[in-house]
Amino acid sequence: MASFQQRKNKGKTSYTVKVRLKGHKPVFATFERLTDARKWATQTEAAIREGRYFKTSEAQRHTLGDLVDRYVQDVFPQKPKIAKEYARHLEWWKLKLGHKTLADITPPQISELRNQLANGTAKWGTKKGLKDDLKRSPATVNRYLAALSSAFGTAVKEWGWLEDNPLRRVSKLKEPRGRVRFLSDEERIKLLDVCKKSKNKDLYKVVVLALSTGARQMEIWGLKWSEVDIKRGWITLSDTKNQEIRSIPLAGEALSLLKEHSKIRRLDTDLVFPSRKNPSFPHDFRDPWDKALKEAGIAYFRWHDLRHSAASYLTMNGVPIRTIAEILGHKSLQMVQRYTHLSPDHLKDAVATMNKKIFG
Repeated sequence: MASFQQRKNKGKTSYTVKVRLKGHKPVFATFERLTDARKWATQTEAAIREGRYFKTSEAQRHTLGDLVDRYVQDVFPQKPKIAKEYARHLEWWKLKLGHKTLADITPPQISELRNQLANGTAKWGTKKGLKDDLKRSPATVNRYLAALSSAFGTAVKEWGWLEDNPLRRVSKLKEPRGRVRFLSDEERIKLLDVCKKSKNKDLYKVVVLALSTGARQMEIWGLKWSEVDIKRGWITLSDTKNQEIRSIPLAGEALSLLKEHSKIRRLDTDLVFPSRKNPSFPHDFRDPWDKALKEAGIAYFRWHDLRHSAASYLTMNGVPIRTIAEILGHKSLQMVQRYTHLSPDHLKDAVATMNKKIFG
């Protein structure tokens, strides 16, 4: 509700309007004309209810395009791991809402575009007209939302462009249960045999490392010699997804391969698997990897599934889920729970122990 107070000072009259809505801080403004005060009150009440009112004038001065440009310039250099993915997502939001001021962007608008992303009904303009957008999975849509939320969050906390992040009032889509695809014994033998014969001499090594350690793709592709302790048999990853240092033991075939590989390491880079074109960048194994999968006849399998395979093998060999979580670098046990069905023996033993105590 809005309340108005008339003030007179040295013969001049002014009107102070106060807008108070439940759950929101009171908002004040002063005008010389009552008509302007009433108009402002009506617009402000509507903006507050729709979640697009921001007290600071910065929200009216900057567009979403400005926000994306500054985020790319200021934040991407600090977070190179997310830069490539976020750049694609933020460019899409800029295409859709880049012309709007931050004050005019509402949660309902974002929700509508979220649904268009999921349904493939969004349109984007070209010189030839409008083209259909691609239909995206719930997980992918949520990544688009996460990129936008991160940009808005920075604008709120660091730049003072906004008082609140509109993404707080936009729900994420429900994602299907985590996919668990791991190599069977037959598939593993075929894949490793093909990788060993690959023209890329390092493909077999990186695949063995992935299956042996459960490390993520870029943790292996971007592995550095300074992170490898061959004598003790350890890899200590310093640049991880969770920004936490993680140590993984090296043993068996993986350790032997790295020992041999260390004898022919390049001296112009610290990378274990540097790019042949530019040794300061990791080698990209996508092409030889795709060829190996095709030659081995393995379908519906991604590089990340090597990580699932490692976790599955650990589970089937009786390794406790807390230990598996530590090896994989999961902060909670929830992500590891998906593998427990592969080794139900611990449940059977627990029930047997309980029954023995109760019934003898």
